[in-house]
Amino acid sequence: MAEPSSRCSGMRRRAVQVLSMLIYNADVSRWFSGGISRSSLKHVCVPGLNCYSCPGAIASCPLGSLQNTIGGGRFPFFVTGFLLLAGTLLGRMVCAFLCPAGLVQELLYKIPVKKLKKTPRVLAVTRRLSLLKYALLVLLCAVFPLAAFVRSGAASPYFCKFFCPAGTLGAGIPLVLLNEGFRAAAGRLFAWKVAVAAVLLLWSAVFFRPFCTFFCPLGAVYSFFNRIALAGIRVDAQKCLHCGACTAHCRMQTLTVNDRECIRCGDCIPRCPHNALSMGHVRQQSDSERERGAAVPTNAARSTNAALPTGAALPPGAGGGTEGGRGLL
Repeated sequence: MAEPSSRCSGMRRRAVQVLSMLIYNADVSRWFSGGISRSSLKHVCVPGLNCYSCPGAIASCPLGSLQNTIGGGRFPFFVTGFLLLAGTLLGRMVCAFLCPAGLVQELLYKIPVKKLKKTPRVLAVTRRLSLLKYALLVLLCAVFPLAAFVRSGAASPYFCKFFCPAGTLGAGIPLVLLNEGFRAAAGRLFAWKVAVAAVLLLWSAVFFRPFCTFFCPLGAVYSFFNRIALAGIRVDAQKCLHCGACTAHCRMQTLTVNDRECIRCGDCIPRCPHNALSMGHVRQQSDSERERGAAVPTNAARSTNAALPTGAALPPGAGGGTEGGRGLL
């Protein structure tokens, strides 16, 4: 059972998630209109994945803007600057607090069905499969739009058009249901996207955030900043025994705190038996600090590992904290 502090932290994070989703879709008058908001803020982006075409969306999705700009034969100066700013400030904390797609998946994961356990074998596989989102970022969001522009002078946002479940659920399905014109135009491509979204929704009930883990190019972008972002999970090297308790309880495919799969949600903070974790300004630790943090009696670390729940053991090299996990991708 979760500790009171963990439940309180989770409730605060959930409140931020819901609030950000409502702010992204603040044009309430358009929610059931069958049309798309004409907000004057459409030329700016929100940090999370929220489709431009959602009926109430008052701003643009950075991923869609990136594809459209590249597909138009222009360098995405504004979107690049926006992603650099958001990434430098928060890294993948955006995924945990400011992304409606993540909120939907987390709510579905609460359905009381049997979950896929995070065993060493499962983690080894999912860590490698999680690299797929980087391929989708490069190919569908950059290479294909640019190649199509060079070939024909125009291009589609390939990821949004052929895959993105956030666009299907937030924009495609509501518009088709409420607008006769969209309903008449819906064909095989729409059916394909509905099928993709349905699979991911079902998957979310048994696996924590599958879209974020394997398919989200926006999460891939923010992951590049996780080691340098200002806000995140701070590890006290003086207290950390690298026992792995933080990552053993983590529902993401994380090997170390603040690695590329860490969304910096803070769930690990109350789980640390040594109070070595806190939410705040993250700074790179020097080699001497790491050595001091690692120079602890092995019996202490061993006793902590023995207290971990059954099935929570990590693969060799995945020690949690700031050091382990270099053996896997």
